[in-house]
Amino acid sequence: MSFGGQIAWDDTVLPFQLDRSDIRGRVARLDTALERVLMRHDYPPVIEALVAEAALLTAMIGQTIKLRWKLSIQIRGDGPARLIATDYYAPTEEGAPARIRAYASFDKERLDLDGPGFPQIGKGYFAILIDQGPDMTPYQGITPIAGRSLSDCAEAYFEHSEQLPTRFELSFGRATLPGQPEKWRAGGVMVQHMPQASGTTPREGDAITEDWNRTNLLLDTVEELELIGPTVQPPDLLFRLFHEETPRVFDPQAVHFGCSCSEDKVRQSLSIYSAKDIRTMTTPEGTVTADCQFCGAHYVMDPASLGFEADGDGA
Repeated sequence: MSFGGQIAWDDTVLPFQLDRSDIRGRVARLDTALERVLMRHDYPPVIEALVAEAALLTAMIGQTIKLRWKLSIQIRGDGPARLIATDYYAPTEEGAPARIRAYASFDKERLDLDGPGFPQIGKGYFAILIDQGPDMTPYQGITPIAGRSLSDCAEAYFEHSEQLPTRFELSFGRATLPGQPEKWRAGGVMVQHMPQASGTTPREGDAITEDWNRTNLLLDTVEELELIGPTVQPPDLLFRLFHEETPRVFDPQAVHFGCSCSEDKVRQSLSIYSAKDIRTMTTPEGTVTADCQFCGAHYVMDPASLGFEADGDGA
């Protein structure tokens, strides 16, 4: 894909509501944030595409939830594309960006570099985990891998775990801007039929179904370049698709790449090991090293400062 200009809405999630239909949604576009996720790894294109799709889903789903801390998506399977993991961190203060990160694990020997990615996940599960902080019990919802894409899995999750009819229309791939190197872009629309608010006039089930079906037919008309290209901005896209449904937009949320790893967290994770265990992790150079799977940060530590028996003999 080749574009003729930079897009003002890059790395944003725009919330909206269709007032006529009790339907809410999100329009998302990822550019630099997605490129920063992928540039930290040497993934083959088939894995990059899975990570791009998962990151886009995570940005849209994370923004729909009143998060205090983190939403994660994990896709695990028995195929060569065995794990895709993403995190969405809520803004730390009003006006701050949300942060996303992602990584994948795969079997190089079994991976078909020329085949589609989703079938190579195999049998497994799609999970959403919501962690609201240390004083709250984490929530986890799991559904089997199903359909033909990760967005199909996300739709099945909302249908079965949350009883919320949900639809995603996504586009992602490598794109070029004049004078710039090729890089990944992703864009999408999410719509979700919400329970009718209390105090409103009750509506019959047939009318609700008709609203949902009509919205899906309208979303079917969206084109790939409208989702990620420079010619149609998200508010204009919503009006083009849903003008008869009375779309109402809210403040957009910026999304940046961001990782929560730190040396203190690495030390904390190693604190469960004995001095004997730490010695098995020590390199010939006399250090213990650790790498963050998400951002690639490399930590080098003194083994004498690690483990719950760091000052003992490890016997």
